Formats: sequence, structure tokens, C-alpha cells
Amino acid sequence: MTDTSTEATETATEVSPVQSLAARRGPGDPATRGRTTIADDVVAKIAGMAARDVVGVHAMGGGMARTFGSVRDRVPGASKSATRGVKAEVGEVQTALDLQIVVEYGVSIGEVARTVRENVISAVERMTGLEVVEVNINVDDVHLPDLDDDDRPPLQ
Repeated sequence: MTDTSTEATETATEVSPVQSLAARRGPGDPATRGRTTIADDVVAKIAGMAARDVVGVHAMGGGMARTFGSVRDRVPGASKSATRGVKAEVGEVQTALDLQIVVEYGVSIGEVARTVRENVISAVERMTGLEVVEVNINVDDVHLPDLDDDDRPPLQ
């Protein structure tokens, strides 16, 4: 009986390689050691991409932003701005978003806004872990099918 308890004691004092590695790294979960900060622009890009994926959203941004964006898009080598029409305010664990969208003529604006809100919340929460407390949507314009963006009169 004494031999059994001695073996148990010796076995308990042995340290496995996994335990040894954990002891060298320090206590606690490695995911809790340090801080992750997510920039406003990162959240805005995610929200902008998610909003553009919704059927019925023609463009993002207000009139001037779209005008400057269309000029910039025509410059060789320039890329479209994923944050156009999106403003994000990011806190420690929450974020709030303001979006400006242009909807296609004939779609239900309420349905498009609901779908944009759902898509944006899902994408931002999944990718960042932040809680989205609000998504405010401003429908800035309606895109008419017979008018192309290139047919607009030039700015004066």
C-alpha cells in the first residue's frame, strides 16, 4: 500500500512538456494578454462592403462624395473607396455606423434598408467581435434606370 502511494506521488510531480511550456509562458489564456484595437476605417470598410452586397443598393455616399469618387475612379491605377458613404465610431466593445446609400428605382426602400442593416451588423460583428449598437441609414438618392452616371451634366 505504501508503494502505491509513493508511485502516485512521483507521478504527480512529473511535469509534462505541455505543462512546462505553459509554465514558461505565464498564467492565463494567451488571448487575454494584450489589447486589440480596431480602427474606425477598418469597421467602415467592412460595413461598406457589406452594404454594397445588398441587391437594390446602387451606390454609397452623398452627392459630392459620389462626384469626387467618380472622378477619382477614372484616374488610372486608382481604386474605389470602400469607405465612401460610411462613418464609423468605434469604442472599446461597441460601434455605431452611419451609412449614405443610393437605391435603385423600383425597390422597396424600407426592405433595402432592413437588409443593409442586417448584412452590415452581421459582417461587422462576425469580423470584429464588436457589438453594433446602431446602423443609421440615410437614403441620399434614387438611381433611375434610364439615366447613366456618365450622362450627368458637368459640374460648373
